[in-house]
Amino acid sequence: MSLVLITGADGFIGKALCAEMLSRGWKVRASVRSREKIKSLPEEIQIIETGSIGPDTQWAHALDNVDSVIHLAGRAHIMEDSYCDSLSEHRIVNTAGTGNLARSAASAGVRRFIFMSTVKVNGEGRGVPYCENDIPGPLDPYGISKWEAEKIIKAIAGETGMETVSIRAPMVYGPEVKAIFLKLLKIVDRGIPMPFAGVKNKRSMIYLGNLVDVIMTCQTHPEAGQKTYLVSDDYDISTPELIRKIATAIGKPARLFYLPLFMLRLAGAITGESQAIDRLNNSLAVDLSRIKRELNWNPHFTLAQGLKQTAEWYNKMH
Repeated sequence: MSLVLITGADGFIGKALCAEMLSRGWKVRASVRSREKIKSLPEEIQIIETGSIGPDTQWAHALDNVDSVIHLAGRAHIMEDSYCDSLSEHRIVNTAGTGNLARSAASAGVRRFIFMSTVKVNGEGRGVPYCENDIPGPLDPYGISKWEAEKIIKAIAGETGMETVSIRAPMVYGPEVKAIFLKLLKIVDRGIPMPFAGVKNKRSMIYLGNLVDVIMTCQTHPEAGQKTYLVSDDYDISTPELIRKIATAIGKPARLFYLPLFMLRLAGAITGESQAIDRLNNSLAVDLSRIKRELNWNPHFTLAQGLKQTAEWYNKMH
């Protein structure tokens, strides 16, 4: 098997991807910010310390003899960003940093460059599922910086012939999940009532195992080059339905009550959780038609299976 470079290899998605690639016989090189912070990567993986990702990061050593790059690392969506100019901080890593890596990869003769983007490039809050042909409408610094990065790598591909694939993922969940999904698990586990009984939204999510399979499919499929794909578990779910399914998976009752939307938003403003409240109330669904048609990809794991695996990890750890 050829050598693949994975950035963000010690992260939530990266660790699962590394393990799966090794199990399928791939040679993996991991790019990490610092060796000191690595907790659990298999011994078979070659680790390269590249420091923080930005416009001046040096990639030559990490890219030596690499056939493909899977770029997972980036500045993640941060609910409570302490920086005054959050967009500039996102751009340094997600836009300029990605562009620098893509140009370096093309110069090193990398065949295919896979970029982990986000459905937030399309926008958020629309009742109709998004598809790849929609005009992008990112609303926050994270989505904007990822959209700008997509445009840069597309331009580099046009100039150099390097194959590029952008994967726009919705919320990812699975063992070792963090952020808002972990908060939901903890709230349900503690029996805290949640005011979402009246919410009638539809949101797409993707289980970690499905996302790993998508990435590997996009790495090898001959038709994936120069494409953008929206991905999910192919099951759109409302917030109250998700909470009930989480409760069933971890063996706890779902405690939901009704609160009008304006009161939910007021509560979010008072508590500083406006963005979290919006994410739990708004719709954000995706259409899988293109990746099904072009790559013959379908989710291997159902939502129920993904939640079961996530709940088993959570119950073991808590």
